[in-house]
Amino acid sequence: MTDLIDDLHWRGLIQDSTDLDELRARVAAGPVTFYVGFDPTAASLHAGSLMQVLTARRWQLAGHRPLLLVGGATGQVGDPKESSERTLNPPEVVAGWVERIRDQLAPFVTYTGDNAATLVNNLDWTGPMSVVEFLRDVGKHFPVNRMLAREVVKARLESGISYTEFSYQLLQAHDYFQLHERHGCELQFGGSDQWGNITAGVDFIRRRGAGPVHAFTTPLVTKSDGTKFGKSEGGAIWLDPEMTSPYAFYQFWFNTDDRDIGRYLRYFSFKSQEELLALEKEIAERPAARAGQRALAAELTALVHGADVADDVIAASHALFGRGALDSLMPATLQAALAEAGLHRVQGELPPVAVLFRDAGLVASLNEARRAIAEGGAYVNNERVTDAEAPVSPDALLHGRFLVLRRGKRTFAGVEVTA
Repeated sequence: MTDLIDDLHWRGLIQDSTDLDELRARVAAGPVTFYVGFDPTAASLHAGSLMQVLTARRWQLAGHRPLLLVGGATGQVGDPKESSERTLNPPEVVAGWVERIRDQLAPFVTYTGDNAATLVNNLDWTGPMSVVEFLRDVGKHFPVNRMLAREVVKARLESGISYTEFSYQLLQAHDYFQLHERHGCELQFGGSDQWGNITAGVDFIRRRGAGPVHAFTTPLVTKSDGTKFGKSEGGAIWLDPEMTSPYAFYQFWFNTDDRDIGRYLRYFSFKSQEELLALEKEIAERPAARAGQRALAAELTALVHGADVADDVIAASHALFGRGALDSLMPATLQAALAEAGLHRVQGELPPVAVLFRDAGLVASLNEARRAIAEGGAYVNNERVTDAEAPVSPDALLHGRFLVLRRGKRTFAGVEVTA
């Protein structure tokens, strides 16, 4: 089982740790119960959450027991940000998000066997506590000078930080203690921005005369171009298919910068070290083939949305660029793909081809549309068009509603006809 630590190191998934040699020895002695937490600050987890979700999956696959905590209590308070105070969401909204996120976590772990995963909610033990109990049993063990030394707190002292956010650290530390007492939890991990909260929990357990326990953090995922990971032009990349379509999810990973793909494969892929080294060699020799991006996008889309959905999304990606049959695509997948590219809606009769290309944003003017058509670079449903003034037959509509317009090899847009 010590191979797990070596693999995590090789993948770059351990940034900080309490004592890695002690953790290695504990892992070698037998299965470990560990926990990782997710605060319900939105209705869905996002791409950045996968770092912790998939690390938990790695530990369970190696024989260890996951406790997946969704913070019904901490989600009502909010971990302090360096920039400003968080907006507090109503308790009933947070409760609804807890249930949604619990459902989203389910496909990543198994709930049967000797190391079955358990979903936990910190509202179960925090909610019944009185203020006096919390101050006596928890607050008494936290020196204020040490809490003030936390980087995010220091950053907020001048602009101001509420007692609510200042006390978040106590709540998370108390979670670790409760999970240690209730479930025998010996390990917590999270993102490197959580290191202060995580070590506060380790210290709190020690002060209560329990333990020993362990902790480590994973690095924060960054993009080489300086933009925020887990974002696209349309906003956050959510795991909920109603908030980010599976097609958009696939495209996010497929569009990974060449400078990032090797790192992301090690972070997120479950391919073996040997497979990844071979893939990295292929990427270095033929970067234009985007083999790494294809492999990662396919693997994560299948993991998050299911293999059948991933196959449909990949087929759509091929078909939209002329390498597959458009009429074989599911309507929902086709609509999602066209919405990502830009979906122009037409009511009633279809105008001439040149007008469609202009109105869909593929060209700036009718003259430019006519020129593109005359040069042979315009396609409707992957069929080259030659007459700029010809109307498009209703028979050409995919699923009776859609057209795929393409200019050149890689620029496309969609048309949806409404009654």
